[in-house]
Amino acid sequence: MVKKKRIRLIAEMARKIRVYRELKNRPRESEKYALDYDTMTRPHTRKTLPVLAWQDVRRESRLFSLLSGLRMFGVGHLFTRKSWLTEHPEAPSYWQVTKVKVDYTAENMDHGRAWGVLTYKGKQESEAKEIDKVMYHDWRLVPKHEEEQFKLHNPVPEPPIRYVSYPPLLRAMLLAQRQKDELGSAAEEPTLPLKRDVLLSKEYFRSQEKKRERQEGTAV
Repeated sequence: MVKKKRIRLIAEMARKIRVYRELKNRPRESEKYALDYDTMTRPHTRKTLPVLAWQDVRRESRLFSLLSGLRMFGVGHLFTRKSWLTEHPEAPSYWQVTKVKVDYTAENMDHGRAWGVLTYKGKQESEAKEIDKVMYHDWRLVPKHEEEQFKLHNPVPEPPIRYVSYPPLLRAMLLAQRQKDELGSAAEEPTLPLKRDVLLSKEYFRSQEKKRERQEGTAV
């Protein structure tokens, strides 16, 4: 007979109280990501931002710094990032905000969470999801009168896939053989070409057979 697990009501209540206190006492995002612009340090963690980021921090804006100044907190607007504009200017990358949850306890209401539809390199995703990296100082608002022009682009064709990976067992065997041949040095990752450059004809198999006979020698 299986012994029933005894439920300790007081211990369970104490555990729930501890979890509730931890959630209540955890720092809000406005406290966690607060920044002293004079010393470039975060008061909560006492960590200093990298020197290379100081220029962008002073010039660029966070996402909620832009949302807090817009009607309906920017729902429906397009937002892009400076890094996207510099890394791949040939295709637009942006977020279209669909939902905003503001932290009303923060000063200027410039903290919270936001959701939207991501379009990355001209390819739009089907579902909305939470916007990440909202605390980065490189967000830019796309003006309403420039949205249609910003969305226009010439799609860049993707390069064809020429090689694929081997199955796991065969890959491990090939790597072990290559490491053995190269005396323990780092072996190159084996890949399987999808297109053969050799025409598989009768002459090809005959030449392979003759080559194998020369290597093995003539049977006596």
